[in-house]
Amino acid sequence: MSYWVYLEKGGGPVNVPTHTEGGTYAVGGINKAEINITWNYSKYYYRHLDEEDGIRWLHGKVARDTIERLALAVLILGTERDDDYWASTPGNAGYALSILLGWAREYPDAEWRVS
Repeated sequence: MSYWVYLEKGGGPVNVPTHTEGGTYAVGGINKAEINITWNYSKYYYRHLDEEDGIRWLHGKVARDTIERLALAVLILGTERDDDYWASTPGNAGYALSILLGWAREYPDAEWRVS
């Protein structure tokens, strides 16, 4: 199980620098603000984003309204990644959020979609 997270404006994901992060990715990367995040990190998102909705807390929110909470979660969790993407570690979870935080800062008027 996983979460698909998108940052959208004008009916589709906004353009971002090419990235390969996430549970699935296109060979050579993708330049759209979309990422697949493993459910393995969910306990950290319930603890540090929203205890009822976890990462789904983002859904439907304007990016600017999520920056402060994302930044705090990244600060607490850190961004030190494990060699195993699937490992449920604070750093893996924080690193994924740091990507979302960067997108939110770049496109504060865009809206989150989480499925």
